[in-house]
Amino acid sequence: MADALPPMQSLRALEAFARLGSVWRAAEELGVTRSAVSHRLALLEDVVGFAVLVRAGKGAALTARGRRYAAGVARSLALLADAGRRDDRAPLEGRLRVSSTAGFASMWLCQHVARFHAQHPGLQLEIATRARLDEISDREADVTIAFGDGNWPNYVIQRLYDVEYLPVCSPSLLNREGGIARPEDLLGFPLLHLQRRDDWNRWLAMAGVEVPGGLPGIVLSDLMLVQSAAIAGQGIMMGDTVTCTAALAAGELVRPFAMTVPAPGSYFLVYSRRQRGNRAVQAFCAWISALIAESRVPSEA
Repeated sequence: MADALPPMQSLRALEAFARLGSVWRAAEELGVTRSAVSHRLALLEDVVGFAVLVRAGKGAALTARGRRYAAGVARSLALLADAGRRDDRAPLEGRLRVSSTAGFASMWLCQHVARFHAQHPGLQLEIATRARLDEISDREADVTIAFGDGNWPNYVIQRLYDVEYLPVCSPSLLNREGGIARPEDLLGFPLLHLQRRDDWNRWLAMAGVEVPGGLPGIVLSDLMLVQSAAIAGQGIMMGDTVTCTAALAAGELVRPFAMTVPAPGSYFLVYSRRQRGNRAVQAFCAWISALIAESRVPSEA
């Protein structure tokens, strides 16, 4: 067994234990349980054929031979990490499949995606959409853009941006007789809703507008449908400070009020743990996060 190559997980467990000094600290850094670290270290001992640890009660320490071996492992892992960094300069190739909510894909991602392609022309980018905002079940997807509370266990979660709602409408609707001077004036126009009415209820409540009876309006199933109706002057939509940037910049939509309200959820980048080393996934996540940060609608009109 001494000539067998130890599992990488066992080597990482040893390096973390040697550096941090305890099983629980190593487990915390590696994102696994203490028993998993202990199991990996025991497996390592079986493979190398000598005692790496000496156990005393609930604690453990490296043996003299274990310390020498751990030092060699640390140097080897550092060499591998350096090789990976050198490889980071190589052009990205292969396929990257991104699953996104339909509204975000059509109203924002597709407005910018050529910039990512220009940076990585050898990468085949695929964008797929889905109806449910919080769905992450596309097994073919390398990374998913989802809207929700971030509760997707067993996945790597990266917050993309916190959604802020604001009313937007077409310039022609804003300039109709009577206009929109006060928040309560909004109730004199059709309100456009995405599936539910929670967003409008939240904004109107913060603006101090009392809504007698049920909230009027038109309910649509997709965010792009909501925006298309708003641009056509069919009503006022509750947009957000990212997906509406293109329409606002083009003058297709205007914002009658500067006030925004936080949404009950955020947009997240979600991918499986096995994609942590996927250079294409990491490049896409870094690119979209940076672009989102610089392209948001200012908080004031």
